[in-house]
Amino acid sequence: MEHLIEQISRHGLAFVFANVLLEQAGLPIPALPVLLVAGALAADGKISVALVILGAVLASSLADLAWYFTGRRLGHRVLKTVCRVSLSPESCVRRTEWVYERLGLASLLVAKFVPGYSTLAPPLAGITGTRPLTFTAVNALGATIWAGSAVGAGWLFHNAVGAIVASLDRLGNWGVALALVGLPLYLVYRWVRVKQFQRMLRMARISVQELRDLMDQGHDPLVLDVRTSLAYRYDPRRIPGSVRFHVDELDKELAGIPPDREIILYCT
Repeated sequence: MEHLIEQISRHGLAFVFANVLLEQAGLPIPALPVLLVAGALAADGKISVALVILGAVLASSLADLAWYFTGRRLGHRVLKTVCRVSLSPESCVRRTEWVYERLGLASLLVAKFVPGYSTLAPPLAGITGTRPLTFTAVNALGATIWAGSAVGAGWLFHNAVGAIVASLDRLGNWGVALALVGLPLYLVYRWVRVKQFQRMLRMARISVQELRDLMDQGHDPLVLDVRTSLAYRYDPRRIPGSVRFHVDELDKELAGIPPDREIILYCT
């Protein structure tokens, strides 16, 4: 087997492009280690730092544009679909909307540094009606900052990165086997955790028909609309009789509510 560093040097640009493209498409394949290694190789003159950053930005922009136009076309359904891989899909959507509400388009400058948000920010920009050229420019700048930081760190600490890569190379086929087995095991672990969390949530859920039956039977449940402002602007429809307020104010708002009254929250 040829040395690992020689392999990365030979196919580095294509590998960086493919790795970043897959990560930004939403697959759990981290691109940061590859960018760090590429930066270390650039410090040793084995690869062009400018081409590495350009390839990473191009790959990221292509994936993000696909998410952006998907968000423009499908709306909030995109967020729910992407967040299904999260342990808590509801909090995933809410957290993403909360960040975008406060930072707006500027959040794209730091989105790549926030796990999960880097995939969700582009469709949010599409949902909120950001112009394509504006999105492309700001998003590309954010991708450049992210890729440049990772490659720059690899450049600065190239000795340490080279030692780690050399250790992996000495493992030979065992190192490749560990990498091939590790990712599927991680995906299975995530899937099991999601299923466990979903089973727990089912005990605290109520269906639309069950809520309607409670109302028809005169139980008068308190229905609280805790959707974000962004979600409400996208879909202003409400359950009749529901009360809107921010979820952060939950403790204060419920202080005077009788403990025996049925309370139902609904969000995005």
